[in-house]
Amino acid sequence: MYDKYHVARNSVLTLLLAGGSGTRLFPLTQIRSKPSVPFAGRYRIIDFTLSNCINSNLRRIYVFTQYKSQSLTEHLMDGWNFLSTELEEFISVVPPQLRLSNKWYQGTADAIFQNLNLLDVRRPEYVLIVSADHIYRMDYMRMLYYHIEKGADLTIAALEVPKEEATGFGVMGTDASGAIREFQEKPQNPKTIPGKPDTSFASMGIYIFKTEALIKAVVKDAKLNTDHDFGKNVIPSMLEDGYNLFAYSYVSDPVGKGYWRDVGTLDSYFQASMDALDDVFPLENPYWPIHTYNSLGVPTKIASNKNPDGSTNIISDTLISHSCNIKAKKLYRSILSSGVKIEEGAEVENSILFENVVVGKEARIRNVIIDKNVVIEPGVQIGYNLTEDRKRFVVSEDGLIVIPKNQIIGHI
Repeated sequence: MYDKYHVARNSVLTLLLAGGSGTRLFPLTQIRSKPSVPFAGRYRIIDFTLSNCINSNLRRIYVFTQYKSQSLTEHLMDGWNFLSTELEEFISVVPPQLRLSNKWYQGTADAIFQNLNLLDVRRPEYVLIVSADHIYRMDYMRMLYYHIEKGADLTIAALEVPKEEATGFGVMGTDASGAIREFQEKPQNPKTIPGKPDTSFASMGIYIFKTEALIKAVVKDAKLNTDHDFGKNVIPSMLEDGYNLFAYSYVSDPVGKGYWRDVGTLDSYFQASMDALDDVFPLENPYWPIHTYNSLGVPTKIASNKNPDGSTNIISDTLISHSCNIKAKKLYRSILSSGVKIEEGAEVENSILFENVVVGKEARIRNVIIDKNVVIEPGVQIGYNLTEDRKRFVVSEDGLIVIPKNQIIGHI
């Protein structure tokens, strides 16, 4: 038997990839990286992966940043500085250092290759590689025990998806033991799970490597003319070279309960936000809390539910952070970050408002994401005429309107 506590404390190093530019989330990523985009009122997207690490007792973490990283770096410094260096716990930000070339990271594998010196310093037995841009809960230690029990060189977390939906993922063809025999990147005819002919194993982009196997694999890839990507290049190459690769089914994880979302587009981000609002993905879990930066503020104030004309205000099904001042006539199915002000007679429906947004008197908005410090002037209507809205805002495929930060939005 192996010592689980020893494995957690001394043998695992976590490399968290947080350098994504998030072009499909524009304009939310106009001034920040994808992992630092606010989520569910008080969190950032990166908080969910980091919380999984902390709750899994994996507390030696390097965060690889790249694009527009200032907001992310400040968030980590302000909200994630509670670990104990005396216990060799840390969250350390690693920007591109151009140690081995004059280029920024060319892919996920290249990001690891350019920072192999960190493995020399820490000398872990196992390396966990995770992305910072997904919403889910997962106990990485359970995956690590599975990895050790299988004697794997690489274990990949696997999401069970309908075969017809698997064409957008990296798909693993496995045998009955879970050993990976084939890896297909976005295949037209995906391999299915043994005994489940309508279901495929999709890669979640979560990897546990034996350190020696990781080093050999990324060094080999660095010498080749590839995209330097784990799914496209490294994993198929490892299979060809005879390494032992296994799939770890996310279904077996009791913490996650099957929920995992890639919030790579405006519409998927909005849907995941509504899942949090509706408790499809419960934010509250005392056994697996989501950590974040807790800013100071005053309690939220909600005005009387009666308007001067005698009508009743409607405020329901909404997440409201601290320091808000709500006088809305209607506030329904929305998410409010701290410092939001909604004035008398205003209506906000099916929307997400970031910090310090002001919605003026008698304004009406629906199906809108509004970034920080935006002022919607009195009487303005957004979300009621998409033809007009498209002339001045970004509008997603599903008709979601997005307004960048620091704008004053008046009448056309």
